[in-house]
Amino acid sequence: MSTRERLVRGWERGFTAGAGGLVSAVTGSYRGLLGAREWLYARGVLASRALDCSVVSVGNLTVGGTGKTPAVELAVRTLLELGHRPGVLSRGYGRRSTGVQVVADAASIRLDAEEAGDEPFLLARRLPGVPVVVGPNRFEAGTLARARFGITALVLDDGFQHRTLAKDLEVVMARAVEPWGNGRLLPGGPLREPLTGLARAHLVVATGARTGDDAADVRATVERVAPGVPVLTAVHVPTECFESSAMRFVPLSALGNAKVLAFAGIGAPDGFARTLGETAVVLAGFERFADHHWYTRDDLSRLDRRAAEVGADALITTEKDWVRLRTLPPLRRPVYVLSVRLRLTSGEAAWRAAFERLAPPK
Repeated sequence: MSTRERLVRGWERGFTAGAGGLVSAVTGSYRGLLGAREWLYARGVLASRALDCSVVSVGNLTVGGTGKTPAVELAVRTLLELGHRPGVLSRGYGRRSTGVQVVADAASIRLDAEEAGDEPFLLARRLPGVPVVVGPNRFEAGTLARARFGITALVLDDGFQHRTLAKDLEVVMARAVEPWGNGRLLPGGPLREPLTGLARAHLVVATGARTGDDAADVRATVERVAPGVPVLTAVHVPTECFESSAMRFVPLSALGNAKVLAFAGIGAPDGFARTLGETAVVLAGFERFADHHWYTRDDLSRLDRRAAEVGADALITTEKDWVRLRTLPPLRRPVYVLSVRLRLTSGEAAWRAAFERLAPPK
């Protein structure tokens, strides 16, 4: 069992006595650092720097997938509808390049996934014509994007804990089911900061929830620590499917009789499994990999053998996973790629109103 798997199991089932004591000590140190940072910001010793355009942040409070990337896409599309010229800023987790880099400009994608990071590359692919810039310093990246592309609004991917850049709209994503794990800070739990941080949010979006009742845990927490902050609900819906080697689009209905082996290396693979469960595919098995896992030929060979063992006709994965395997040789069985978008199931008016309150495009 990997270190990550042991941590996730501990967050869900508790740690052993020895490990629990060590984890608690490290958690205490982490809490102290967060408290010190909050104290410095509250007293103006540390300050956020402002750009001369609207800044929207999409982030979360926990480690793991909450649907940030589809939410960034939805935020960009909303800004486009309102007449903005938006851009995307990302740290570019796992990329091979350094410093501030332009992943995509208004005309084309300029970096491959290895240099850009899987999520920025995917956003550039999903949002043609929208500049995407990566960099560890969001202010520097935003300044470059503003100057070079004349954008009127920036969307930060995974920006909630990034305090050095002033933000006009904070969107926090949370899973509707067990949203906060065991409720403890890293590494004793999945929380990146205390739940009281929700008070900085302007919108909280619970994913995997079709109704407000499905997000009861999220609503209860927000009412307790951040009363007045709207809680919206959303689901991920399949939009298209393509066969990876031929880049041939396939109607989801055409896979209705296919027996498939699913695999994913994302923060919340169970969410992908639930999305597949709402389609007509027959799931023969599900293989999980670590988040942001870059696939190798050996990985695909093992998947091919596993597909044979369970009698699968094909394999299916997420678009984010496809980004990390697309350059590898094709398998004997077809590999289908499922694209999804975030669809709000409640709170659309609150979402729209929050974006309309941003400074109008110049």
